[in-house]
Amino acid sequence: MEWFCKTFDALTAWELYAILSARSEVFVVEQRCVYLDPDGKDMQAHHLFALDGALGRQQVAAYMRLLPPGVSYEEASLGRVLTGREYRGQGLGQELLNKGLVQANMLWPDTALRIGAQAYLQKLYASAGFATVGEPYDEDGIPHIEMVRSVHH
Repeated sequence: MEWFCKTFDALTAWELYAILSARSEVFVVEQRCVYLDPDGKDMQAHHLFALDGALGRQQVAAYMRLLPPGVSYEEASLGRVLTGREYRGQGLGQELLNKGLVQANMLWPDTALRIGAQAYLQKLYASAGFATVGEPYDEDGIPHIEMVRSVHH
């Protein structure tokens, strides 16, 4: 497993294709959410992902995008967080979150983070210092909750 964090312009065409494929596989197909995943924000994001070549072909095992302040929220944000189906239950999601927090702190050291988390992941994010703000809401048929991690966590 090899980890990368790249700006949009630094991604190879193959990496971008693999990322978009993984996102569509999880969010559109598996979770049955009919929406346009490429939302115009990817060009401003840093893309954190793990590539696995163990099955004879490189594929994205885990992914998240990190958005600077002012793109999705006033704060910086983490989004499109996923672990590929065959990689779940191995702690990869926790590793992804830890690496994402380190990257966000390096990119925007004096900025809080806001996420729109799927509600079932609330405890995971809370354990990483995110606090629930607001009420649960429905996004594409899936319960979500906004959470914020303060600057001085």
